[in-house]
Amino acid sequence: MKMKLFAAPYLVWMVVFILVPLIMVAVFAFTTDGGEFTLDNISDVGQYANIFVRSIWLALIATAICLVMAYPISFMLSRMEKHRQGTMLMIVMLPMWMNFLLRTYAWMTLLGNNGIINFLFGLVGLGPFKLINTQGAVVLGMVYNYLPFMILPLYSVMVKIDKSLIEAASDLGCGSVGVLFRVILPLSLPGITSGVTMVFVPAISTFIISRMLGGGSNLLIGDLIEMQFLGNSYNPHLGAAISLVLMVIILVIMTIMNQFSPDDQVLM
Repeated sequence: MKMKLFAAPYLVWMVVFILVPLIMVAVFAFTTDGGEFTLDNISDVGQYANIFVRSIWLALIATAICLVMAYPISFMLSRMEKHRQGTMLMIVMLPMWMNFLLRTYAWMTLLGNNGIINFLFGLVGLGPFKLINTQGAVVLGMVYNYLPFMILPLYSVMVKIDKSLIEAASDLGCGSVGVLFRVILPLSLPGITSGVTMVFVPAISTFIISRMLGGGSNLLIGDLIEMQFLGNSYNPHLGAAISLVLMVIILVIMTIMNQFSPDDQVLM
């Protein structure tokens, strides 16, 4: 009984801030301005298929880059001495202490046609290059902002891998590649799936990064939803339908990812 009382605030929070908003989104998605049931809003989402494809593609690219960058960083962190791990983790998390908008705005200054990067290229007789308002700039912004969300889950799993397992594999004839693919990679799968989920979900629904670094020609799902609620093309019913379809896509992808995460992992 006491445990139920302790859980009551959390249950109230879930109902008010999760369940009720989801119900509202579903109601708006399947109704008209007059409150009548309709499927037109869902069917109208199809005309934005190219934006969905672009958002998924860029989010996948950003997630893959984060994984490739974060994996060796996380492994090196997990093998460091304990007193150094705390310092390095603080450095990894340091950019997250700054406002998200300011971090993205800083990249506008760096990537601008007259920005710092083009200025440096100009010193050696190169450029100027079109770096901003491109899909590459959007992916760069995603990677920069979401890389810590890939490093931390991977680190939390890798730090639990017993060093004696790696030493035993080496003693039994495994080279560096064999140790990586036969020992470290299988044991770090839970961290990979968690990191991929934590990066892909915000990347596919972002709108600040695409607006500031991608320009109007790189519209993503987040921008499209924001336009339906706050932009000139005000249509909350279509915005709710797009949000509902996006939630379904994310749930499907998370379900697929969970299939690759073993339930029972012996890390120590």
